[in-house]
Amino acid sequence: MTDRILTSVEARLAPGHTALLVIDMQNDFCAEGGYVETSIGRDASACRAVAAPIAGLVADARSAGVPVVWVAANYETARLPAGMQAISRQRGITTVCCAPGSWGAALFRLAALPGEAIVEKSCYSGFRGTNLETLLRSMAVRSLVLAGVQTNVCVESTLRDGHSLGFYMVLAEDCVASHMPDLHEATLKNARFLLGDVLTRRDIAGHWGAR
Repeated sequence: MTDRILTSVEARLAPGHTALLVIDMQNDFCAEGGYVETSIGRDASACRAVAAPIAGLVADARSAGVPVVWVAANYETARLPAGMQAISRQRGITTVCCAPGSWGAALFRLAALPGEAIVEKSCYSGFRGTNLETLLRSMAVRSLVLAGVQTNVCVESTLRDGHSLGFYMVLAEDCVASHMPDLHEATLKNARFLLGDVLTRRDIAGHWGAR
C-alpha cells in the first residue's frame, strides 16, 4: 500500500520518521588552515560559524529521539569520480581533502555519539556509492533534515538525490553554509521553490517538541 502523502510541515517533521543528516562538518571544510582555505583559497569563516547552531540542532534531535546520521567526505584521489579528479588536476591541486585518519577528516567542533551512524562518501552526494539510503529505509525514515557544508555543493547534491529517492527534504537554513554566499542563497531559493522545506533550527525544534 502506498504511504499517504504528508501535506503539512508538521506531519513531514514528525520525530518518529525523521532523521538529521550532518554533512561534511570536517576540519578541511571548516577550520582555519583546512583544505578550503589552503588549497582552494577561500574564506571558510561562514562554515565555522554554523558549527554552534548545528551542535544545538544535534542536541535538539537527540532530545526528541530523532536519529543523527553523520555524512563525512573521504576524497582520496583514486576514489573520486573522473569529473572531480579532472577539476583538481586542472587547478593544480595535489592535496587530498579529508584523507582518512587525518586532522582534515576529523569533525569540526562536533562529535558523534557511540551508536550514531557515520556514512563515508567519495563524491558530493551522500547517497551515491554509500549505504545511506539502505540505512534510512531500515529505520523507516521518510523525512530528512539537512545541516552542514557546503550548501551549494554537497548539501545540495544530497538534497536533490534524497528528493528524487522520495524522501521529504528539509534544509535547516541557519545550519548550512558555504564559502560562496551567492550560491548558498541560490540553493536556499531552489529548495524553497521545488525541493523541500527551508526552516530555521528553532522552527524545526518546535515541530520536534525538543526539550
